[in-house]
Amino acid sequence: MGATIHAAAADAARWCQHAPGDRWFTDETYVKVNGVWRYVYRAVDQLGEVIDVLVCARRDAAAARRFFRKAMVTLKVRPTEVITDAAPTYPAVFDELVPSAWHHVERHANNRVEADHSQLKHRLRPMRGLRTDRTAQTIIAGHAFMQNLRRGHYELGLDARAGSASLRRSPSSPPPSEDRPALARTRPPIGKRNSAR
Repeated sequence: MGATIHAAAADAARWCQHAPGDRWFTDETYVKVNGVWRYVYRAVDQLGEVIDVLVCARRDAAAARRFFRKAMVTLKVRPTEVITDAAPTYPAVFDELVPSAWHHVERHANNRVEADHSQLKHRLRPMRGLRTDRTAQTIIAGHAFMQNLRRGHYELGLDARAGSASLRRSPSSPPPSEDRPALARTRPPIGKRNSAR
């Protein structure tokens, strides 16, 4: 259920997403899906925004092509520079999809996205496991959305004048939390519940 909500929220908020940068740091990492290792293609721009993710069974030219085509069609942006590892599948894919982009494969140039993988691994570790490729794709895409949201890559929220102390609200809306009276406790504290019986 939560994964479905993340996917729906990401689709709804796509129009509020900042335009991604033109330098894409791309790499693959691994996740276990139903006991089998799967590749996860991920791209991050120079500002730290996660461009896109793709879970697939193989690490080949077809998977790389699918990943970049999906990212460019969804975001309607083409990179001017792509930083990857030295995987032999990338040059042919870039010559086909983005021939004008500079393909950078220098050592340690891709550290930005490799370090970003740790955020995903940290989130997946306490979970009970991913059962299907579709579930893995949805969970990982939802994580990317939440990561971008926390990093400020979406324009969501209310419009307010700069320097104004408070936001306008309608007369029917509840007062801010500091104006609200403290709610009366209707149940005794946990320690006193058992002793009352």
